[in-house]
Amino acid sequence: MPRRKSVNLKREVGVDLKYGSPLIQKFINVVMRQGKKSIARTIVYQALDVLTKKNNGDKEKGLKMFERAFENIVPVIEVRPRRVGGGVYQIPVEVRPQRASALGMRWLIAAAQSRSDKTMGLRLAQELVEAYEGRGAAVKKKADVHRMAEANRAFSHYAW
Repeated sequence: MPRRKSVNLKREVGVDLKYGSPLIQKFINVVMRQGKKSIARTIVYQALDVLTKKNNGDKEKGLKMFERAFENIVPVIEVRPRRVGGGVYQIPVEVRPQRASALGMRWLIAAAQSRSDKTMGLRLAQELVEAYEGRGAAVKKKADVHRMAEANRAFSHYAW
């Protein structure tokens, strides 16, 4: 790290073509496997089209539904292991916003992959609808992480 100038390590992702949202563009990049961006774009847009149809064809409401579902998945606190005096304790710490969104995207994709619908776009759409309603595997994962942090609150004094 240089001593004089601050370093900007965060890259600009840009915005997606259809909605103009940087969150959706980042989500497309996370869904992408082996550089197949057009396939990832098709999957995400298919899921967003299902959300739009649920809102009577209103693209703005579909985008708001996606953002609300994503907010329901993003964790606020997590546990980190720390070795103190021969024992390893799970210490609850706040999650940085960038890591929180990365975890949320990862959990959403994993939950969608474990579903049994026909295509990945439909699986992702169903998971987003359930996350919007406050249920589903991704929301359950967030609740489990928060429950674990709450259970280990007694060790929070080790966070330094």
